[in-house]
Amino acid sequence: MFNERETQGPVLRRGSIEVVCGSMFSGKTEELIRRMKRAQFAKLKVEIFKPAIDVRYSEQDVVSHDRNVIQSTPVDSSQNILLLADDIDVVGIDEAQFFDMGIVEVCTELAQRGIRVIVAGLDMDFRGVPFGPMPALMAIAEDVYKTHAICVQCGDLAYVSHRLVSSDKRVLLGETESYEPLCRACYRKAVANDNANQ
Repeated sequence: MFNERETQGPVLRRGSIEVVCGSMFSGKTEELIRRMKRAQFAKLKVEIFKPAIDVRYSEQDVVSHDRNVIQSTPVDSSQNILLLADDIDVVGIDEAQFFDMGIVEVCTELAQRGIRVIVAGLDMDFRGVPFGPMPALMAIAEDVYKTHAICVQCGDLAYVSHRLVSSDKRVLLGETESYEPLCRACYRKAVANDNANQ
């Protein structure tokens, strides 16, 4: 019987870039873990990376706010991902906003190698400003999926992560004691109150 597949030679892997973005507490890491576990279930070789500075829940693992866990490799630089992602089918990258701008080229190179790249990160910082390499990653991705937390003030869809502690540092690791998800209207009120109290 004629088999079309046999006449075409080996199947080329098609690389791609997927970005999961949103505010804090919106389920970004949860979605990343879900996609990576599905790839594992499909018997694909997977590797997940995270910035070495993110030790909030674990030095080694990627852990969601709901305490779902997947083994990961902490790296200091985006270039290390290229060195460690040899012979991998699916690469996951968590907290991409904390990486250097080289992460954009790294993701492009991985996709060109035929690797499926799944990136999760904050799209905006606490000031509502696009965060680090995230805008560029969203621009080059085949698929961008935006997750939403719920505004803790009014119950609407959250827009940004409002910082509850006094600090101008752009990178300040924290959880519910340091940040709250707010919708646009509630965020504007909170910033006005912050400014009035300074």
